[in-house]
Amino acid sequence: MKICGLQKLTLLDFPEHVACTVFLGGCNLRCPFCHNRDLVLGGGEELMGEEELLRFLQKRKGLLDGVCITGGEPLLWDQTLELAARIKDLGYLLKLDTNGFFPQRLRTFLDRSLADYIAMDIKSSPDGYPAATGLSRVELAPVEESVRLIRQSGVAHEFRTTVVRQLHGPEEMAAIGDWLAGTERYFLQGFVDSGALIDPGMSGYSKEEMEKLLKIVQKKIPNAALRGV
Repeated sequence: MKICGLQKLTLLDFPEHVACTVFLGGCNLRCPFCHNRDLVLGGGEELMGEEELLRFLQKRKGLLDGVCITGGEPLLWDQTLELAARIKDLGYLLKLDTNGFFPQRLRTFLDRSLADYIAMDIKSSPDGYPAATGLSRVELAPVEESVRLIRQSGVAHEFRTTVVRQLHGPEEMAAIGDWLAGTERYFLQGFVDSGALIDPGMSGYSKEEMEKLLKIVQKKIPNAALRGV
């Protein structure tokens, strides 16, 4: 596990909280629209060690109330669980971002009450996962298990899909709606080209087009909303 980035202040990443965001290197997926190419493909350069991060958090107590752990994919590493536990011991609330491919580590996270908020990426419809993750074959059972665990956990959570023109259309939106029907918090996120994509050929939709896709999802997920559009 490598700590490859730190956003020292965010008002957006952790709903209703002043937080910082910790970026861990490495991922099991190769999503073509991923904006953290260096974290995924090369694992990223280590910015700081765990002890240095904890010293930073100790100094920021009272100024920050939450910490977001993201990636890459945080649950790629067993050590993330212990990092989360140490952050919680400092008195912080903790948000976990995950792609859902590691349900056993997610279960441990939940069993140990390490997460106060979970955000899980839904890459596409079930049939669209290979293209959206950059893999030739995807075993979806772990992802489905993570969805189930999160929905039954009692922990505040959201599901979200970054919508890319080359990967997501009305059929994918309808299928996601069927899959996540009844979910309370689901967001369609506007794609933005960071300039550091795995596949630079990706592009987003206009606001008007996103609103049309949202209406398809809302047939099964009435509370679905747009984000970053």
